[in-house]
Amino acid sequence: MKLKFNKTYLTIALSLFNIELAIALFLKTGFIRHTFGDYLVVILLYAIIRGCTNLSVRASTLVVLLIAYSVELLQLTPLLDYLNLQDSFTAKLIFGSTFQFTDLVAYSLGILTVLAVEISILKFYNTQNITWKH
Repeated sequence: MKLKFNKTYLTIALSLFNIELAIALFLKTGFIRHTFGDYLVVILLYAIIRGCTNLSVRASTLVVLLIAYSVELLQLTPLLDYLNLQDSFTAKLIFGSTFQFTDLVAYSLGILTVLAVEISILKFYNTQNITWKH
């Protein structure tokens, strides 16, 4: 894996980060806060990885899913208590505080969306006989 910057993916990542920040600051409950935010966060992580590395689509989606699932599964443990971060708003925001199976579903749907978009882009470029550097 090499560092390689892609302005398109980094612009998408910045936009998604701003949306995630707005959700975290202004919405305290509901579907958008608890489920849609999780859906978007894997797309954000994917955009960051694709914007900063030369990993393939497949490798990037796998890495993002492993990270997301790992963080969610760590919520089954007293990790924040062990690190003395149980009262930290930022730590709870990043790592979460309670395991939710629906979060795993949201992460999976986010990655499936990424794959659908990437495949659509690839098909479009193939029909136009344009090279898409993936």
